[in-house]
Amino acid sequence: MVEQNQLTIIQYPKCSTCKAAVKSLKSKGNDVVSRDIVEDTPTAEELKVLVARSGLELKKFFNTSGDVYRELGLKDKLAGMSEDEKYALLASNGMLIKRPIVTDGKKATVGYKEEQYNEAWNN
Repeated sequence: MVEQNQLTIIQYPKCSTCKAAVKSLKSKGNDVVSRDIVEDTPTAEELKVLVARSGLELKKFFNTSGDVYRELGLKDKLAGMSEDEKYALLASNGMLIKRPIVTDGKKATVGYKEEQYNEAWNN
């Protein structure tokens, strides 16, 4: 049985926001398992599960401030894409995914806000 406070964080190790998120989670006594979003990008199927667990819309999982998002002109293209195409696109490049994503296997959060983490991951 997995301990309740074991969390997986899918992150980009060089990202300062991700580092702050890991520090926050660990400071609350969580056991944090790190996964590199670029070297071990979530598959479309994994992303579908994470989106469902987060209760958020799929569009919230796009890293809209990232270079790749802008280079691909996704702001204008996403509206015309099917949900499956969006998942495939996210799974094709970890830098397109908003980070960090944290999950305990039951729920998931995306992005990092201290208040959100206090609510979701305070054991």
